[in-house]
Amino acid sequence: MTVWQQIISDPIVWGSILGIGIVCALCGYYVWLFLTNIANAPEPK
Repeated sequence: MTVWQQIISDPIVWGSILGIGIVCALCGYYVWLFLTNIANAPEPK
């Protein structure tokens, strides 16, 4: 069994890939949110 066949057939590997994908998506969202809030921040007086 090759590595690719194991990745396709093993549900634990799919769960790990899904978890990593969710974490990366959340990190990307928070980076976007942070940069958007910085760009739209009002000028200090």
